[in-house]
Amino acid sequence: MSDLIWLSEAQMRRIEPHFPLSHGMPRVDDRRIISGIIFVIRNGLRWRNAPAEYGPPKTIYNRFIRWSRMGVFNRIFGALSAEGGKPDQLMIDAIHLKAHRTAASLLKKGLFPDRPELQASRRLRWQGPPLVMLLSEGQMSDYKGAALMIDALSRVKALLADRGYDADWFRAALAARDIADASRKSPILIGYRMEARGGS
Repeated sequence: MSDLIWLSEAQMRRIEPHFPLSHGMPRVDDRRIISGIIFVIRNGLRWRNAPAEYGPPKTIYNRFIRWSRMGVFNRIFGALSAEGGKPDQLMIDAIHLKAHRTAASLLKKGLFPDRPELQASRRLRWQGPPLVMLLSEGQMSDYKGAALMIDALSRVKALLADRGYDADWFRAALAARDIADASRKSPILIGYRMEARGGS
């Protein structure tokens, strides 16, 4: 396959400090396994459909589960996000992901201790990786999801959002944090489509 994803040596050097120490037997090649995890997630594949070049699918799956539980990926994402510097604009958005029928069992396995339903993901981001990610049930409205993330908003000049976040309390919360622009005469939170409130 010519479209395989391989992390470069430079990319590996940036994330290796966050890897857990290997105890006992040495780990299988980190670059191969992490590249395989990225390939599977990026392409929405089942673990068993991972290309053979990445090694046994069970090995890739086990590494993903083990490191997710240990918070390794969260540490990597946090460190990479911090390298980008402080943004002056943030964007909030929701994406809906269909959960597998066995997703509720993840609660018992400790992978997602707060919520067993994994159908929506709300992200605060700028021109870089996500700063905050929230997993919630699919029927949660956008602005209710935003309520759970409002304390994560850093002081920025503007927040970009779509109409789903148009709520009076959210505008007031943005104004209290000096985030432009929360007035009713402005477009919806400087939204993607710049739709004026009450317009067609």
